[in-house]
Amino acid sequence: MKEQYLEVGKITNVHGLMGEVRVQPWADSPDFLCQFKTLYVDKTHWPVQVERARVHKNMVILKLNGVTDVNGALAMRNAVLYIDRDDANLPKGSFFLADIYGLEVRDAETDEVLGKVADILTPPANNVYVVRGGKREIMIPAVDQFVKEINVDEGYMKVALIEGM
Repeated sequence: MKEQYLEVGKITNVHGLMGEVRVQPWADSPDFLCQFKTLYVDKTHWPVQVERARVHKNMVILKLNGVTDVNGALAMRNAVLYIDRDDANLPKGSFFLADIYGLEVRDAETDEVLGKVADILTPPANNVYVVRGGKREIMIPAVDQFVKEINVDEGYMKVALIEGM
C-alpha cells in the first residue's frame, strides 16, 4: 500500500533573521521541494504553508507561514518534512523510491520470484536495488539494461539478470 505522505527533507537550521529555515532535501533534486505550497511537519502531518522557497548550495531555504523570527525557526530544527503524494507532479513513468521498497522482484524471462526490494542504494551514477530472497542478496543497477518493468500498482518489478548477479 502506498503511503499518502512521503518524507522529503529535514530542517537542519535557521537561515537569516527573518524566520527562514534550511532544509536538507531528500529528493533527486532540491528544486523538487520548491514546487510545493503546503508541506507537512513530522509524523503528525501538521500542515504548514510555504510563503517562498529557493535552492541555495544544494539546500532548500524555506519561508514558512507563521514562522517570523529566529526563535520560531529554531523551534522547527530537526523536524522532518512531508508532502502529500497527491500534490506531486511526477513525469509519466516516474515513481517515488518509497513505492519501490517491498516490491516483488521477478526474472523477466522465467517469471521466477527472486525476492523483494529490501534497500535502495543511491551512489552518484545510478540507484542500485538490493533484492533479498531465500538465502541470497542480489544487487541490481536501476538501468534499462537490467530493470525491464516496474509496476508499482501491481507490486512487482521484472529484471534481466546476467551471469554472476
